[in-house]
Amino acid sequence: MPPRRMALTPDHVARVHRDIEYKGLDPAYTYRTDEEYQAIIDDLLAQRPETDEFWLFASGSLIWKPEVEHLERRIATIRGYHRSFCLHMRQWRATPEQPGLMMALDRGGQCKGVIFRLDHDAMEEQLRKLLEREMRMRPSNNLARWVAAQTDKGPVPALAFVMNREGPGYVGRLPIEETVTMLARACGHIGSCAEYLYNTVAHLEELGIHDRHLWHLQQLVARRIAEDHGLDAPAE
Repeated sequence: MPPRRMALTPDHVARVHRDIEYKGLDPAYTYRTDEEYQAIIDDLLAQRPETDEFWLFASGSLIWKPEVEHLERRIATIRGYHRSFCLHMRQWRATPEQPGLMMALDRGGQCKGVIFRLDHDAMEEQLRKLLEREMRMRPSNNLARWVAAQTDKGPVPALAFVMNREGPGYVGRLPIEETVTMLARACGHIGSCAEYLYNTVAHLEELGIHDRHLWHLQQLVARRIAEDHGLDAPAE
């Protein structure tokens, strides 16, 4: 079967892009110290299931921008969490004037993604890189959790970053029109929310993972960008 043709295209993404100056970390938040990172690492290692392997579960940008080298990759499903654009942001892919949304693993349902096997001998070093990426702020919008990832070779314990509903950025499930508008218009110094959505859906499809909600969302975002910029309506 030929790959599905996305409505959201690189041309739509390019229309949203703006050159945004990076002004440094948002002073509204507190950021973790070296000692705090080490305390989290120690706690994670103490809770780690007994295994000689180190796996990381990825559901979104970690799939196409993992930050850490991996030795093996498998398709996997975890239960109890689902992809959701529930994380409000005003930096990175947004600005205070035009806030955006990022995807996180929120409670409920299940999620099909990828697990990466990382170098077990470099576990602490790789955990530090991942924590700096996913849990830089205090309190954090993400929490690190060990989950059971189901693969075609059996269950695998894996580390996942899941949404902290007590975090400052959690907004829950917004009305679809509000979500679409934010994803279609927000852009920050590392790129736009539309680019993030495009990359996530495109990479999931390449892996044979069809997320129906994200697929519908990319259609709606493409339509909104077309309306904003006077383009022809994208094919459905």
